[in-house]
Amino acid sequence: MIAILTDFGVSGPYIGQMRAVIHEQAPGINVVDLFSDLPACHVRASAYLLPAYTQFLPAATVCLCVVDPGVGTERKALALQIDGRWFVGPDNGLFSVLARQAQQVNAFEIGWRPDYLSNSFHGRDLFAPVAASLANGDTGGLESIRPEELVFPDWPDELAEVVYVDHFGNLVTGIRAESVPKTAVLEIQGQHCSYSRTFAEAKPDSLFWYENSNGLVEIALNKGSAAANSDIRIGTAIGIQLS
Repeated sequence: MIAILTDFGVSGPYIGQMRAVIHEQAPGINVVDLFSDLPACHVRASAYLLPAYTQFLPAATVCLCVVDPGVGTERKALALQIDGRWFVGPDNGLFSVLARQAQQVNAFEIGWRPDYLSNSFHGRDLFAPVAASLANGDTGGLESIRPEELVFPDWPDELAEVVYVDHFGNLVTGIRAESVPKTAVLEIQGQHCSYSRTFAEAKPDSLFWYENSNGLVEIALNKGSAAANSDIRIGTAIGIQLS
């Protein structure tokens, strides 16, 4: 399987063009659009989403991950084997949280280049062909490097910020729920959120927090949008009050 995670969005030609390349080079491989609207050009927020949303994929899945505001520059192109799955994408910190949390990391720089490589769409021209090759079992064109050579920004293990706002207006954070006691009260823009196990058990008209299905702390409003009528956005800070 190839799982695509990008900030390209569901409209426009970009994901379709990558899928076309994959189909040409690996026609028998299943392709899943796993996360098509990672925060646009927001590498840090996306870095905290990758571990949570790829953890349930089968072993040997190839994750094609493109959040690449530095496309066309001298940043490395990577193929990483992390805990049995492949991750293909730019060396800009996107894989740093995933690698820090992993038990095993084998790092490779992509030395291969196609005959045509645009300055603005390495997702189609470089990363998609490499993902197709890996799905076919071909590791040619990869040069082994030490994991320590990867870009590791000085980001915390738990990011107490909003990293994604979903279709319902729920606020996904970069905090793993296992790191926060259920007695904790979260604060966002002056509003306080207590823990609720389910939406139905939450008090009406009040923000609450819960452990989402991928293990992250998420702030929500029962039958409403937590993001509505507010200035909450990607990067909005979350306070944690421990009782």
